[in-house]
Amino acid sequence: MDRVPPLVAGIELGGTKIVCILARGPDDIQDRVQIPTTRPDEALAAVEAVLDGWGGFEALGIASFGPISIDRHAADYGHVTSTPKPHWAGTDVAGRLSARYQVPTGFHTDVVGAALAEARWGAAKGLPDIAYVTVGTGIGVGLIAGGKPVDGLTHSEFGHIRPQRMPGDDWMGICPFHGSCLEGLAAGPAIGARAGCKGEDIPADHPVWEPVAHVLGQLCHTLVMTGVPRRIVMGGGVMVGNDHLFPRVRDAMVQSLAGYIALTEIAEPAFIVPPALGGNAGPLGAIVLGEQALAERMGADALAGAFTTP
Repeated sequence: MDRVPPLVAGIELGGTKIVCILARGPDDIQDRVQIPTTRPDEALAAVEAVLDGWGGFEALGIASFGPISIDRHAADYGHVTSTPKPHWAGTDVAGRLSARYQVPTGFHTDVVGAALAEARWGAAKGLPDIAYVTVGTGIGVGLIAGGKPVDGLTHSEFGHIRPQRMPGDDWMGICPFHGSCLEGLAAGPAIGARAGCKGEDIPADHPVWEPVAHVLGQLCHTLVMTGVPRRIVMGGGVMVGNDHLFPRVRDAMVQSLAGYIALTEIAEPAFIVPPALGGNAGPLGAIVLGEQALAERMGADALAGAFTTP
């Protein structure tokens, strides 16, 4: 008999909205509540009101906008760190909520959450090693290897790498930190600034898309060179609704790789794809983070019990 998945409370903490979800997976979502991301105390109190009303969940997962501290040995683990979002820098999100609910708590970026969900249930289902790219107000990447996030000193910030530019393209970009990094060149606000109109009003044949596809192809080139992704899932407001970008980005990546990686599947349409879970990718990723935290706790408890003297 298959074990019933645990009931997990998931929180996707976004820059403009917070989604709270109570679920065992995409086919068993028991409640979903959306609240605005206001000041930290007000927003987290609203999250607590939702979770207090639920009760009974076995674990908690939090998928947050970044930058965040994911080093469990660091004094600021669980905090939002140097975010430009007003009032949120230094906010202890995971510590506050885990102390309140006393359940295993997973904490990571929203893009890693989305990557976990797409690998578990979505466009990369069954693949252990993938990359999830979001191209929207900002650009972020979540890397998954062996079913787990690729972590180190901190989480990845691929949106701020500096891509090779098209010949003659010297537009300065809009990133306040790096100017012409990926985010400064290809995120939604950058595209709008360069085109001189709102992103949703830019037609597919507008010349602004050529340099955008070029630098996003550079991002995919970089991801391929990590040796991790068996598939790259690209979501976010820029990619969703602009299907013409997918073949352009794939072609730019293949041209940039110049035959160095001799794997035919990299050039196939199935290598760079849109997400399948839509707006639930991030919240369902929080569910996976909670499941993983519960599994780690159960494994640690079992190990401790094995060494306990009767």
